[in-house]
Amino acid sequence: MPAAAPGEPAGTHPARLGPRLDGLHAVVFDTDGVITDSARIHAAAWQLAFDAALRARPPADPALRGPFDPVEDYRRHVDGKSRIDGAQDFLAARGMALPLGGPADPPGTGSVWAVAAAKERAFTTCLAEHGVAAFPGSVQLLDRLRRAGLPCAAVSASRHARDLLLRAGAGDYFACLVDGTDSARLGLKGKPAPDLFLEAARRLGTEPHDAAVVEDALAGVEAGRAGGFALVIGVDRTGTGAGAADLERRGAHLVIRDLSELLDP
Repeated sequence: MPAAAPGEPAGTHPARLGPRLDGLHAVVFDTDGVITDSARIHAAAWQLAFDAALRARPPADPALRGPFDPVEDYRRHVDGKSRIDGAQDFLAARGMALPLGGPADPPGTGSVWAVAAAKERAFTTCLAEHGVAAFPGSVQLLDRLRRAGLPCAAVSASRHARDLLLRAGAGDYFACLVDGTDSARLGLKGKPAPDLFLEAARRLGTEPHDAAVVEDALAGVEAGRAGGFALVIGVDRTGTGAGAADLERRGAHLVIRDLSELLDP
């Protein structure tokens, strides 16, 4: 008889995992949009910050003056990246050559750091007003993984990740978290570089070729493939064929719409 999973009484069978997870030693999860529904809050906060910048400094090309799209612009330019990288990418895509500025810049539109600070202020306000929850399918999978004894890590470019996981009641599922604070302290490169995922695998005591990455961001999927992970799972919350195709093009081995699809029926 197989050994019981950690936390289960002796003599019971360990929780069964779906065939796609067979043979893995660990799973590394992105946080926003994969575990918690906080991606919508990030997107709304970026919309406020970027639209203010577009009004204050309209691009020379009228075709680039449209408002920030919290679905497509967020997915293509911001999702999964650090605040500064995301701000720079979107502003550059709109032809806006703002000075970089510095971390002390107050919220505003005069520099990249000022726009990022405006996003940060809007995010904390939205989070306080509306809260955050974990996706039910993600909780189901995390619970099954815990009962099966498969260690999990959470990864995020955000410095809010720990607070978000705790608010959503999902913090206890993870053996470790690598977030924006760790990235700054350790000098880790942001996605699409694989540094965050590799650090998570190291903390779990496993090699990338024995672990899976679960990501909803295009940059995150690229990072998982660049890190040499055995399985890179893309999560398409948009529900569109285009979203799934983009994840596949960036390197996802498998694309799902909800983490419950990974469960063994």
